[in-house]
Amino acid sequence: MFEWPIGLSTGCFYRTSIFDCLEEVRAAGFNLIEICSFPAHLDYHDFDAVKRAGELIRQLNIDPYSFHAPFADHIDITSPDPTIRSHSIGEIVLAANAAAEIGVRHFVIHPGPEKSDLPEKERLHRMENAANSLNQIAEECAELDVVLILENMLPHLFFGHPRDILWILGAIESTDVGICLDTGHAHLSGDLPSVVHKLSRHLWMHHASDNCGDRDDHLPPGDGEILWEPVIRQLSKLSFGGTIILEINGNSDAETTLDGAQRARRFIRDVKRRVEDSHR
Repeated sequence: MFEWPIGLSTGCFYRTSIFDCLEEVRAAGFNLIEICSFPAHLDYHDFDAVKRAGELIRQLNIDPYSFHAPFADHIDITSPDPTIRSHSIGEIVLAANAAAEIGVRHFVIHPGPEKSDLPEKERLHRMENAANSLNQIAEECAELDVVLILENMLPHLFFGHPRDILWILGAIESTDVGICLDTGHAHLSGDLPSVVHKLSRHLWMHHASDNCGDRDDHLPPGDGEILWEPVIRQLSKLSFGGTIILEINGNSDAETTLDGAQRARRFIRDVKRRVEDSHR
C-alpha cells in the first residue's frame, strides 16, 4: 500500500517565530513541513533569518517540502496598476529566493488577489495580467530549481473556480507547474468532488483541512463536516501520488494544536486504509 506522505504547515504557528516552534513540530513526529511566510513567523526579507531557519531545519532533520508564498491585500499580481503589480511580483520572487535558500522544492502561490467583488469589466484584463505575472514568477522559480504550485482559492475570490485555475495553468508557458488542492476552499464551493475531478490531472499537492461549510475554519481533517472517505477514494482512484500538508489553525496552545495535527494524520491514514481494504 502506497502511503501518502503527510506533513504540517507551520502556518498553525504564524504568530510565533519559526525558531520557537520547529523543535515542537519535530518532537510531535512531523519531519516534513510547509513553511509559512507571515513576517512574524519568518520574514523572507531578512536573509540572515532565512539562512538560520534553513540551518535549524537541517539540524532537526526536517524536510522543507514546500513554502507558501506571501498573500495580503497589498499583494496583487493581477492589478491593473503596473506599480502594484511590479511590487507584488517582486515580493513573491523574493519569497521564492528565500524558499530556495532553505532548500524547499515546492512554492505554493495564491494566483489571485485576496479581494472579492472585483469589477467584472476588469476580469479579462486581470486574467491576462495574472498570466504575464505568473510567467515571470515561473521563470524565476525554474532558475531557482523550485517548482511553482497554484492553489485553488476560496470560491468568492478571483481564481476561486476550477475553470479559472485551469485557464491560468494553460496560459503559463512553463509546463513544470502544478496545482495544490485545498479541500477547505473546495468544500466551501459546495462541490468538492467536482473540484477534485476537474483538477485531478494536475494535482501535485494537497492542503488538507476541514470546516463546517460556512467559513474557512482550518479544522483538523475529521473535525468538520467534510466527508473524507469519498474524497480519499476519489484521490486513490485518480492515483494521486503527491504529498498531503495539514493546514490547520493554531487558535489553541501549541500542545493542543499538535495533538490535533497528529489526530488528523491518523484519521487520514485510517480512512485511506479502509478505502484500500474495501477494494481487495
